[in-house]
Amino acid sequence: MRRGSVAQLVAIGIVCGGGAALVAILIPWLPDPASRQAGRIDFVFWFVTVICIAIFALVAAVIIYSVLKFRAQPGEDMDGPPIHGNTGLEIVWTAVPAALVTAISIVSAIVLAKNDHIPKASAAGDPLHPLVVEVTAQQFAWSFKYTGFGDLTSATLKLPLNKPVKLRITSLDVNHSFWVPEFGQKQDAVPGSWNNLVITPDKNGTYPVICTELCGLGHALMRSRAEVMPAQKFLSWAKGQQKKLGGPAGSSGKAVFTANGCDSCHTFTPAGANKKIGPDLDNLRQEAQRAGQPLEQFIRTSIVDPNAYVEPGFTKGLMPTSFSSLPKAQLDALVSYLAGGAKK
Repeated sequence: MRRGSVAQLVAIGIVCGGGAALVAILIPWLPDPASRQAGRIDFVFWFVTVICIAIFALVAAVIIYSVLKFRAQPGEDMDGPPIHGNTGLEIVWTAVPAALVTAISIVSAIVLAKNDHIPKASAAGDPLHPLVVEVTAQQFAWSFKYTGFGDLTSATLKLPLNKPVKLRITSLDVNHSFWVPEFGQKQDAVPGSWNNLVITPDKNGTYPVICTELCGLGHALMRSRAEVMPAQKFLSWAKGQQKKLGGPAGSSGKAVFTANGCDSCHTFTPAGANKKIGPDLDNLRQEAQRAGQPLEQFIRTSIVDPNAYVEPGFTKGLMPTSFSSLPKAQLDALVSYLAGGAKK
């Protein structure tokens, strides 16, 4: 190949590669990372992207150059020269991709190992190193139980800043998938199985928790929030919630309602809940009369055996049966709270 042809090939490659690089840089493909793991995942993404841009530029340059340089002339109907292969070229285009795939595999393996690793605590007895949270998915809500803090459960994921968090993820009904875009990772929630995910949040803020596996009619609405806060603020919140849950039944009903994700599916004005996935809890008194049951008995039965009374317009199996395992004090508090807030 003559020097001028090489220059043309290089020029075309620079234009193609530059265009691809601009597209990669100017379009915000990824959210701003909010965890150490997300930063590593972003590195892998850009590492692979740079390799892909280089390959694209080379291939596009050769194709464009060949189309322009060797196109058939008007009236030319001869066959092309017989070419039986080029051993050196075949070795190159086998060895180079193999080396690139090996490099990507090594980098990915290192990042995956680092993301799953929980370093030793800098101080002995740190209750937040690691913080273990049991993430339970169900149609169509999330609940988060903080195993180091008794029965503390919330419908919003609370996380301490710069502390490793081990999420143990499962499902009560069908397959779901836990994803916080800013944390850079997602993990399936499978019934009867626990899958682990390690996250170390490094930026204060509120981020969406999304289900990314089709799980039923309410899939698009199966969302929650992850709130990252300083470690001391998290501890204060956890201790405050424990006091509420351990207080008199009437005073902790709203805490039980919110902690168990009832506001993710129902409308209940006293709690500021306005979801439409499940029945409107403002109308509990009318539904109890229709069922011919005392109000509190109707509410209790509907919680522990949600298929006993099914409001018109809804189907059996929509509400999980797992709430039958609520501690008696919390169940009593929830029943009293709902009965007191129902419309008359």
